[in-house]
Amino acid sequence: MKDRAHASVPLHSCKPATVLLCLCAALTLTACSSPDDSRNRAEESPTPTRPPETTTPADPQAAAKKAAISTYQAYWQEMEKLYADPTGKNAHLDRYAASAALKNAEADAKRAHDRGRIYTGGVGLTDQTVTKVNVSRKIPHAIVSSCLDISKWRRVDAKTKTPVSLPENRLTKYRILSTVEKYPEGWRVTRDEPQGKKC
Repeated sequence: MKDRAHASVPLHSCKPATVLLCLCAALTLTACSSPDDSRNRAEESPTPTRPPETTTPADPQAAAKKAAISTYQAYWQEMEKLYADPTGKNAHLDRYAASAALKNAEADAKRAHDRGRIYTGGVGLTDQTVTKVNVSRKIPHAIVSSCLDISKWRRVDAKTKTPVSLPENRLTKYRILSTVEKYPEGWRVTRDEPQGKKC
């Protein structure tokens, strides 16, 4: 408080010899500021605004391809559950399949279960690629090509778990094309077409 009083002393009241000293003292004191003053100035100074970030719209075809592959993989996971459970209650294939794919799978699994058969192990999927996609149709769809490996997906007796004999010349690793369509409730596999070709 005392220093501030000196800073407000008019220069004309100082003797000529001390005018320079008064001026220096006044300048020194006014140059110093309290932390509160500097904070106030920082708050008053405008903060530089960052330009708004531009978001690139998602590519509809890329999004469709990603969704189709994801649905296709989940479809086969549920297929494994469907064929492994004689009651069929543990699978939710209808969340990932519809139309012919759903009907055919459920009917085939039921036939196996009625004969006392279940499938154990798993299905292998490799080389999954979307060969065609159309998002401008009323029902967007994609064609997924993959190599299906069923060599470790074994048909066994439901009670004894002993393997059931199968034809020796059957294909256990083959190319398959699947149609995946976008329904109001989400993407669904609607058709499977084995190509009869080894992969």
